[in-house]
Amino acid sequence: MDTRPTTDKVKESMFNIIQFEIEGRKVLDLFGGTGQLGIEALSRGAQRCIFVDQRREAAALIRENLKMVGFEDRAKVVQGESLSFLSACREKFDVIFLDPPYQSGLLEKCVAQIVQFDILGEYGIIVCESPAEWNIPPLAPPYEAGREYRYGKIKLTICRRNGSVER
Repeated sequence: MDTRPTTDKVKESMFNIIQFEIEGRKVLDLFGGTGQLGIEALSRGAQRCIFVDQRREAAALIRENLKMVGFEDRAKVVQGESLSFLSACREKFDVIFLDPPYQSGLLEKCVAQIVQFDILGEYGIIVCESPAEWNIPPLAPPYEAGREYRYGKIKLTICRRNGSVER
C-alpha cells in the first residue's frame, strides 16, 4: 500500500509523449515503486535502466518484476534514498522519471540536484509526475521546463536539457 503506481491512462500518455526518446537510451527510474516506468522503457528499447527506491520491499518487488519479464541483464536496482543517490551519481542519463510521493517536497529537490550535478545527458529529458497544481521552479541553463500535460488531478511536466529539439 506504500506504492502508488502511475495510472494506466497516465502511463500510456507519458509513453506516447516520449516514444521517440526511449530506444537505445539510458534511463533512471528514481522512485521505482513497482518498476513499471523503467520496465516499460526497457520494453520499448531502452538500453539500460537503473531503479532507485529506498524501501526494501519495493526494491525486492522491482527485482522480482525484472526477473518475470527477463530484463535483469539490462537493469540495476539500488535500494537507497533518492537525494543520496543523485549526489553520489557519477553517470549521465538520457531519460529520468521522477514520481515521488506528492506532498514530500522531493520533486523540487530532485530536479534541483539533477541540474546541480548535471546528470542529464545532452538531449535528455526529465519526466515529472505531480499533482496538477504543482509548478516546476525556474531551471538554470542548460535546463529548461517544457510542455505540461494534465490528466485530471495529475500533471506531467517534461523538462529538457538545452540543445534538445523542441517537441
